[in-house]
Amino acid sequence: MSHGTLPLQTPWRVIAIGSLATIADSTLGTDLAEPSAMDTRFIKPGIASWSWGLLKDDATVYSVQQQFIDHAADMHWQYTLIDADWDQKIGDDKLKHLVDYAAGKNVGIWVWYNSSGDWNTTKYSPKSRLLTAETRQQEFAKLHNLGVKGVKIDFFAGDGQSMMAYYHDILNDAAKCELLVNFHGTTLPRGLSRTYPNLLSAEAVKGFEMITFFQEAADKEASHSAMLPFTRNLFDPMDFTPTTFNDILNIKRKTTNAFELALPILFVSGIQHIVETPAGMKTVPTFVKSVMQQLPTHWDESRFIAGYPGKLAVFARRAGDTWFVAGINGEAEAKTITLDLSFLQKMGGNIEMIVSDGERGFQTHKLVLSAKTEIKLQGHDGFIIRITPKS
Repeated sequence: MSHGTLPLQTPWRVIAIGSLATIADSTLGTDLAEPSAMDTRFIKPGIASWSWGLLKDDATVYSVQQQFIDHAADMHWQYTLIDADWDQKIGDDKLKHLVDYAAGKNVGIWVWYNSSGDWNTTKYSPKSRLLTAETRQQEFAKLHNLGVKGVKIDFFAGDGQSMMAYYHDILNDAAKCELLVNFHGTTLPRGLSRTYPNLLSAEAVKGFEMITFFQEAADKEASHSAMLPFTRNLFDPMDFTPTTFNDILNIKRKTTNAFELALPILFVSGIQHIVETPAGMKTVPTFVKSVMQQLPTHWDESRFIAGYPGKLAVFARRAGDTWFVAGINGEAEAKTITLDLSFLQKMGGNIEMIVSDGERGFQTHKLVLSAKTEIKLQGHDGFIIRITPKS
């Protein structure tokens, strides 16, 4: 038995109960968070190029980052993320050159920070610059003056009160300097993105980087990914960092390329880091590159279509007057699924469907939308449908 004096404050928890469709379409987690009071005019979601996902630490150098800025511009993406140790390998002066170079191509720059002090022995830097209000505000002001658009902050420690307060302090100070935020190595966001809309995403997931490190994670990518829209990504933005169409060093990928193409539509994040490299993107057909160039930066509407956690996930999402349907098979067995897409049939428009041609190939496929639309999937396979208005 516990005792306390009034007024008594306790943590609150949210439980969403209902059918799978009810839960999958729910926004309960963010609805219950405090609404924002900040000026949101500087907040622009987007798609980002990112070298570290496949190329790791050695790629955080000026010349490679310039290539990834060019990559973002070619893909019509909004951002490039420069990862850990940029302060040592690039430095403030050359960072300014990269920021200006990127701005000339309508690309914004994000940079990585280590949140930690003595609680974490990692040497990745910049480190210990965000720990106090004074040093944090100085650092954020410097970034703002350099023209940097956002910060990815890593290596948080636990869910204690002081650490939770640290999240709030970072988000408040970042907003004052018009900086967007992505938390990595972090706790679940729990609706924070409504209170602080400059928080575009948070990791809090066994994401793509684990697939590059461990074969076991690659073996489970399909089932894990088919679980996430119903769990981790249900209420809050998730920085899984999806999509590669080629080989991963020392890892055997178990998913088809159509599966990978579906992920940035299926997963929801205010900033979506695409791990495929400039060289890798040159290997895909023009119609696939076109889809990747036109990925929406945010969604206006989402609907659960079909699925079961870990086995199948199919969602429809609307951006403006364009609809996407993305689906993935979380199981190794081939299956034929029947989807009710009659609500899209009524809208008319141009219908484009991309499915697998073997493990690494793509093909476009003719499709008639109806209440009983049949789609065939290989094991660990996926598909996308895009419905655009007729000209």
